[in-house]
Amino acid sequence: MRRVALALAVGVSSTLLVGFGTAPTTAIAATTYSAPFQTAISDLPTAAESRTGYDRDLFRHWVDADGDGCDTRKEVLIAEADDPVSIGSGCYLTGGRWFSYYDRVSWTDQGRIDIDHMVPLAEAWDSGASRWTSTQRQSFANDLGDYRALVGVTDSVNQSKGDQDPTTWMPTYDKCRYLREWVAVKLRWRLTVDSTEKSALKSKSASCTNVTITVTRAI
Repeated sequence: MRRVALALAVGVSSTLLVGFGTAPTTAIAATTYSAPFQTAISDLPTAAESRTGYDRDLFRHWVDADGDGCDTRKEVLIAEADDPVSIGSGCYLTGGRWFSYYDRVSWTDQGRIDIDHMVPLAEAWDSGASRWTSTQRQSFANDLGDYRALVGVTDSVNQSKGDQDPTTWMPTYDKCRYLREWVAVKLRWRLTVDSTEKSALKSKSASCTNVTITVTRAI
C-alpha cells in the first residue's frame, strides 16, 4: 500500500513526549502497543484539555512528503479508491470510486470526499499537540503510516463532525469501528483524553466486540 510505504517519508519523530497526563497502565516505551479494546480505552492517559493558542495553520497539512507530485490528500484518495484511479500529470486523478463508511455512501466524484483527520487537529492540540514541535504536528496532520489516521468520507458528514470528539459526535454507521480507530490514533500519538471523553468512550463501546487494538507508536 502506498500509505504504508510513505510512513518513513512523512518524517515522524521518534522522540518521546512527556507530561501528557496520568500514565497508562501499559508501558508506553514500547514501539508497538497492543491490548484488547476496553483495556486500550483504560490505558488512554487522562488530562484536562486546553485550546489556548490553537491555530489550524500550526498543523501544516496536505504536503507531498515523498516528492512524487501527489500530496497527502491525493495519496489517501489513491489508497482508498474501491475502483482504480488513473494518475496523470501533476497527480491529476481520474476515475475511482470511494466509500464513506460514516454514512455508507459511495462517490465517483472525488470532490465530494473530504479527508477526515480521525482525531481532529483542534482535538489533537487540546490533547497534547500544543507541546509538540512543528515537525511533529506536520507529521500528525499527514499521517500515512496508519490507515486509521486519515479517512475519506462524505464532505457534508465530515463538516458536521468538525472538531468534535465522540462525546458529542458519532457517525451514523459502523460506530464500533469509529471508536476503535479514534482510540488507536490517540494511542499512536500518545494523546490524552479528558474524563468526559473517556467516560463516553467506555459507555459507547460497551456493546462492541473487545477486539485487540494494535498500533505502532508515532512518538
